[in-house]
Amino acid sequence: MSITDFSKDYHEKMFPGYVSDFLRTDPEFIERFDNFAFDEVINQEGAQLDDKTRFLAILATLLGCQGIDEFKAMLPAALNFGVTPVEVKETVYQAVAYLGIGRVFPFLKATNEIFEARGIELPLEGQATTTMENRREAGTQTQVDIFGESMRDFWKSGPEESRHINLWLADNCFGDYYTRMGLDYKQREMITFCFLSAQGGCEPQLTSHAAANMRIGNDKQFLISVVSQCLPYIGYPRSLNALSCINKASSK
Repeated sequence: MSITDFSKDYHEKMFPGYVSDFLRTDPEFIERFDNFAFDEVINQEGAQLDDKTRFLAILATLLGCQGIDEFKAMLPAALNFGVTPVEVKETVYQAVAYLGIGRVFPFLKATNEIFEARGIELPLEGQATTTMENRREAGTQTQVDIFGESMRDFWKSGPEESRHINLWLADNCFGDYYTRMGLDYKQREMITFCFLSAQGGCEPQLTSHAAANMRIGNDKQFLISVVSQCLPYIGYPRSLNALSCINKASSK
């Protein structure tokens, strides 16, 4: 078995002192996976990310693909690489708007268990900036900041019988989550891109959010790097779909 020195060193930084039992049960698989995910992918020229951004994207991707066991493994590694508890919690909270509580609940529970096991006191410091009275206005302004002035009256658009959904996008999705502290707009749009690309079947929304990412400074190459770094966690089909959405958004 020949695992590269870089892969071994990176694995040790993620999981200090931990020796995976897969080295015993599945040595050939671990050789190829670790060399790919923890060396080749990380060091791919032109597709690199700083460690903190990579782990934030990986956590969001694992939420999106429902990789709860891998999330439990990677969350301590993310903390070891500088992702803060607040940033983790904000990622989990925002996932509810894109995945629903039915899929996020196990991740919230796991996050709390891991935090408490590491001596991180809960609850964390509050990050809300809106009230029930101003969340719609603040959410609309956030939509405008990210997508453009065309979103100013989006909350009251659409057929009467479903107009409330557009209102909820403003007051709940953006007013309750995007307005919170802990992550900036660029980080929030990146994790949304990861939620959508990882769950699949959301290509219209993924294309829209790829465009939004690029509009606020997460350029095409950055998004390609995000897809590249997360590919080991969601596989090739959804990664290729995400690349197609990036290309479509960039051509508009």
